[in-house]
Amino acid sequence: MLHITIARIEGAYAPATIRAYFADFAAFIAFCDLNSQSALPANAAITANFIGHISASGRSSASIRRAVVAISAVHLLNRFTDPTKDPEVRIAMKRMHRTLGRSANQAYGIRHDLLNLLLANVGDSIRGLRDGALLQLAYDTLCRRSELVTLRVDDVVVAHHGNGMRYSILLRKSKVDQEARGRYLPLRTQTILAIEQWTHAAKLSEGPILRSINRGENIGSTLGSGQINRIYKRIARQAKLDPELIARISGHSFRVGAAQDLLASGASMPAIMQRGGWNKSDTVMRYLEQFSAIT
Repeated sequence: MLHITIARIEGAYAPATIRAYFADFAAFIAFCDLNSQSALPANAAITANFIGHISASGRSSASIRRAVVAISAVHLLNRFTDPTKDPEVRIAMKRMHRTLGRSANQAYGIRHDLLNLLLANVGDSIRGLRDGALLQLAYDTLCRRSELVTLRVDDVVVAHHGNGMRYSILLRKSKVDQEARGRYLPLRTQTILAIEQWTHAAKLSEGPILRSINRGENIGSTLGSGQINRIYKRIARQAKLDPELIARISGHSFRVGAAQDLLASGASMPAIMQRGGWNKSDTVMRYLEQFSAIT
């Protein structure tokens, strides 16, 4: 039934969300089978026990909350009573939070000075040009990894403004815009130049800006979002950053750093949320709290 449920929601949620639901509920099924209990529908007792079990397994509180959301979603999609709303499960979640806390490991924010250091170490090879465009786009747009790889050459917009020019790019679809209404994101002049250098060298006139490059420097048709984090870390190693800092760099590092730079420039919370496509202020506040702690 799990496969049928996942098939029903295909296209309604982001692929990463669907993969997470599948993995989390599959783990719940395995736990229920081990305890000779039904997983669908599940009762509150086995759900609470599952929370206790994964709390002791080394998982973070954020990943446990995600697992509980998956259990809830699969039950509701199949029109079963949601066991996660039972008081026994709520108590199990409170117990888990008291033990593990609610905080998550924060990605290290790549702010403008560190961006420039990374750019100085990408080189001028075809791969270096691609990496330079990636870093500039990630900083300017605050896009998530899954959004960055969808940005297209033919969606760059150049417009006259007074005596100068304004540049932007259309983000056709995002995590918070699953209906693909789209929104335009501003770009700096140096980002446009980096895109032009890369696309000219790669002979790209349409389609995704960011592409994979193999060892023979052959350019692929797309770049997988899972490669973004590895590229950031590789460039950080090229720049000889501290290994402990490199370990904290993730696909969110540019979102964190750019949000912190916006705060430092005097941008308001609504403006920062709009730029980063956030619809919950608590996520942004975690980024900005980190900024306050280091300034």
